[in-house]
Amino acid sequence: MAKKQLEDDLLTGGSLNADDKSAKKAAKAKKSAEKKAAKAAKIREKNEAKRAEIKKEIDALKAKKDDCDDEKEIEKLSGEIKKLSEKYSAVGANSNGLAPKTIKIIKSAVCIVVVVALLVTYVATGAVRKGFIASLSIPAQTFTGMTVSNKDGSEKAKIKVATYNYYFALTYNNLRTRQQQYSQYGLDPKQYNLDVDFDKKLSKQTTKNDDNETVTWEEYIHDEVIESIESTYTYYLAAKAANNGKDPEITAEQKKELKETLQQYRESAHKYGYTLSGYLVKAMGKGVTESLFTQEATRSYIADNYKSELSDKSNEKEYTIKDYDNYKKDHEDELLAVDVRLFECSSEDDAKAFKKALAKDASNFTALCQKYASDKFYKTAYEDAGYSTEYGVTKENLKNKGYAIATADDKDKKSYPGLDWLYSSKRKAGDSYQYSTTVVYVLSPASIQNRKTVNVRHILIAPETSDNKTAAKDATDKQWSAAYKKATKILDEFNAGDKNEKSFAQLAKNNTSDTGSKDNGGLYENVVPGQMVNSFSAWIFDSSRKAGDTAIVKSDYGYHIMYFVGNGDLTTWQYAAKKALSSGDSTSKTEKLEKDYSIKVNWFGSRYFEKDVDIDN
Repeated sequence: MAKKQLEDDLLTGGSLNADDKSAKKAAKAKKSAEKKAAKAAKIREKNEAKRAEIKKEIDALKAKKDDCDDEKEIEKLSGEIKKLSEKYSAVGANSNGLAPKTIKIIKSAVCIVVVVALLVTYVATGAVRKGFIASLSIPAQTFTGMTVSNKDGSEKAKIKVATYNYYFALTYNNLRTRQQQYSQYGLDPKQYNLDVDFDKKLSKQTTKNDDNETVTWEEYIHDEVIESIESTYTYYLAAKAANNGKDPEITAEQKKELKETLQQYRESAHKYGYTLSGYLVKAMGKGVTESLFTQEATRSYIADNYKSELSDKSNEKEYTIKDYDNYKKDHEDELLAVDVRLFECSSEDDAKAFKKALAKDASNFTALCQKYASDKFYKTAYEDAGYSTEYGVTKENLKNKGYAIATADDKDKKSYPGLDWLYSSKRKAGDSYQYSTTVVYVLSPASIQNRKTVNVRHILIAPETSDNKTAAKDATDKQWSAAYKKATKILDEFNAGDKNEKSFAQLAKNNTSDTGSKDNGGLYENVVPGQMVNSFSAWIFDSSRKAGDTAIVKSDYGYHIMYFVGNGDLTTWQYAAKKALSSGDSTSKTEKLEKDYSIKVNWFGSRYFEKDVDIDN
């Protein structure tokens, strides 16, 4: 390709404005973009104000923590700081201008860099990547940079330098984004091995790798790139081999997502006067054209799909009762489960007062939850006993939910006195306990329960907030009331019809806000305790539940119109055993596959790797 051709390919220049029609289209697109930018600016301003408020709370808690000598109080404050940090990160989390589907493809393609941001950086500053025009991208598109193959050489891929540049841009930008996010959340990037200055040369700064060796940041990112390429191409080649040497088809949804993402980039490219290929090359490196981008995103999809397929096959494996019993014998402590009423207070003093006022039969547990609830939403929500009920929860469930009773001992961080009390063989129904900020009342003591898994459908009706970003629990009373009316109307429509699972599934497809279950009619199969929010879980695991039961249940996310399908074939502990056994089998398969493949870097081709993604003059 001649230099003139390359420049013509990079810059659409006059070709975009060759006729009035194109000019008008470009002007219209520009005007639309300006409107969107203005709207985004307002949203950012609003989000910044919210962040400032939360940051102020975080700073106050940090100051309180620094002055505190009580270890339990310090741990509690740390938990509150963590929750506020998560809340901080949620503000404006979806304000990056990408639709959910676009975000999904970006993650699938190894966190594909937001090319728009990179392009703005390069174009706005007038900087270009070192040797950009001089190299004409020919070495990147022609020379082999690496080879991934299996041990006998029957499966092999010669990977061009351009692919390395593509992955380097992804890895670099992902690292930079993570650093920015940690800083925004009030976390010190140094604690997360992100102490790199992106305004300086990567080759002049050092860090520690996974083997605790001192390496430059350029070497660190290079190693990450090689590892990513090896992993993706291992599964891609294995998938191809399993499909008679041909690339497997990606799903229709994946094709659609890729097409929409490229179209978004194409529109942005034209806005800046570039073709899509020129746009990608400018932002991601030599040789990263539209075809290369499409190829690598597609192969990443294929790799992910094959890895999921291996996992699914392991999940489909049938195990015997003997297999489950052997697992139970070796993991009895992990499988112990309890039924409890449980409440997390805002302070230890509140927890002590709650416990002191608690009736022996816990008849006032719900009322006390409402009294000590942290805000207006929960004072109303706790009217439903399900909000404070946990059925069949294991120690791990409680740890994952962050209850104070599931925190480690202050001294050695290894023992869990709260859990030791709760899961002790001495416990009996009616026992109550206060540990730190947690108050618990035992409904059923620890045992390996024979409660079966549940199959359930639901339709989530989330309150419609003005900006569609406010958490449901922060919606107004009016918005919650509207959501309830809508849920009631849908349930009435169901009851007026065939009242069967099929009709409920169709209503779910048409109405639910839960994107995770929308396509399959709101269905969740083999649900186990601790998997869903408390109120949802309490309803489905109620011992009186029978097939065809319906109800409207409230949670932090909105109103759930419930339809109980029935129980699964396995008990909850057997299902846990099956998941663990299949996970072990899946890990064995992937480990075997990964050992069979390796990557070899081509010395000559590696001379053309583009590592100066930072504007490195």
